[in-house]
Amino acid sequence: MNTQAKALQFNHLSLLPIDSLAALFGGLICLSFSPIFIRLSEYDLSPNATIFNRFWIAAIAFGLLSRFITIHYRKRKNETQIESEKPHLAKAAKLLIADGVILSIGLMFWAWSLTQTSIAHSTLIHNLVPIFTVLGGWLALSQTVDRRFMLGMFVTIFGSALLDVNDLFSLRMSAELLGDLAALLSAVFFGIHPLIIKQLRNQFSPVTIMSWSSTTSALLLLPVVLITEDQLFPSSLSGWLSVIGQALISQMLGIGLWVYCLKKLSPGFTSLTALFIPFLSAVEGWVIFSENLNFSTLVSFMIILLGMSLAISSRSSVNPEIKSSN
Repeated sequence: MNTQAKALQFNHLSLLPIDSLAALFGGLICLSFSPIFIRLSEYDLSPNATIFNRFWIAAIAFGLLSRFITIHYRKRKNETQIESEKPHLAKAAKLLIADGVILSIGLMFWAWSLTQTSIAHSTLIHNLVPIFTVLGGWLALSQTVDRRFMLGMFVTIFGSALLDVNDLFSLRMSAELLGDLAALLSAVFFGIHPLIIKQLRNQFSPVTIMSWSSTTSALLLLPVVLITEDQLFPSSLSGWLSVIGQALISQMLGIGLWVYCLKKLSPGFTSLTALFIPFLSAVEGWVIFSENLNFSTLVSFMIILLGMSLAISSRSSVNPEIKSSN
């Protein structure tokens, strides 16, 4: 029986596409710098203005990349690649726009939480995303996961809960607890995001999806920033470098590579691997901002990584279409 179980686990691991895994972990490294860029830019800008600048710069970058790809295909006389997405755009427009709305609201909550609590706390709670991704997939798409994956999820929840045990027992609504709550709300919105992307990846390229998402988010945030904020753009070189870094590294490379992976990997799996991000971000916060890494935070990291390893070793990490084709 043990031999059979090992054989099944080996077959499962062999189904994981190497190119998607490489892109996934490259995207996670890029995304780990997101809270650092947000914290740096907020010396100049409010959270909403910070996120607005991230989106409009990313929208321009994705637009230029899309134009470059179009010219490249035309030079190779491969018009099929250019025209294949056009019939689907009108039908999927609502879903493309909805993705931008959900992503922008989630980022607004997360950016605000980083002004109220530490990078380690905010990033760990924000990365409870897989819980809401799996729950949403089960409720809306009838997706199921196996017991090993669920065990990994519960272990991950327990590890994350250790972070706020002191605040929860203090019986007071501190600024840090409010920041943690905002991070939790951002996780809810980001949990819905991969479920939408999964539907869109069957018809569109990552560049097309992210072009729509970034443009929609920028247009949504523009009136909010104009009404609520005094300053729209950074006023210093460091501020501009921070928002440009967010747009090109976190948004374009980080989320762009992550979107690419969702054609072959399951939403729950890609969301769960994002729990590597808190460790990277916390170390970066310790190096750059001298934020304290206490023992309970390190214990939480270890428990979360244990839960993630259990979930990764389950068959639920592979896209069902990939499993059925093998």
